[in-house]
Amino acid sequence: MKAHLIFFSCLLGLTMTQAENPVIGQKIPNRLISYEGFEKNVHEVAKIRESRRLTEAQFLQKMSEPGVILLDARSASKFQLRHIHGAVNLSLPDFHEAALAKIIPAKNTVVLIYCNNNFENSPVSFTDKSISTALNLHTFVSLQGYGYTNVFELGPLLDVHTTRLPFAGAEVKEKSSR
Repeated sequence: MKAHLIFFSCLLGLTMTQAENPVIGQKIPNRLISYEGFEKNVHEVAKIRESRRLTEAQFLQKMSEPGVILLDARSASKFQLRHIHGAVNLSLPDFHEAALAKIIPAKNTVVLIYCNNNFENSPVSFTDKSISTALNLHTFVSLQGYGYTNVFELGPLLDVHTTRLPFAGAEVKEKSSR
């Protein structure tokens, strides 16, 4: 009797699995999603990204050049707390052709990016992310995917208290008013 119950339970489980997801192993078409395109972008970025990572001094120098866009792709709430002075904010989930075109005038504009994982000792405004999911990686790949060809990334991990990069935001104002 016990063996029959186990057999029917397994059979029922198999039947329910097939009913819940009848297309296991089949490609589900969606003309607006391309994993192959994403993979292609990642491989293309891997070839150029390392040569586009800048030291703190190089990043500061690039920030002073005319026409450069300093892009912060973190959430608006984190941006409002603390960001590099002069940065514009467009959160990564809000990236689309028109939104990017509003803040980056041309595809060959020099764009500087930074993320949470570039700064330490500011755990609220710069929350650490898993190293393999750092926002810079996604931002770089996404900008490349939208056709932006002059993207540069802040490379090192810097302490917010000792970096030469200038900050702005509510968190900075709080500390200066104490």
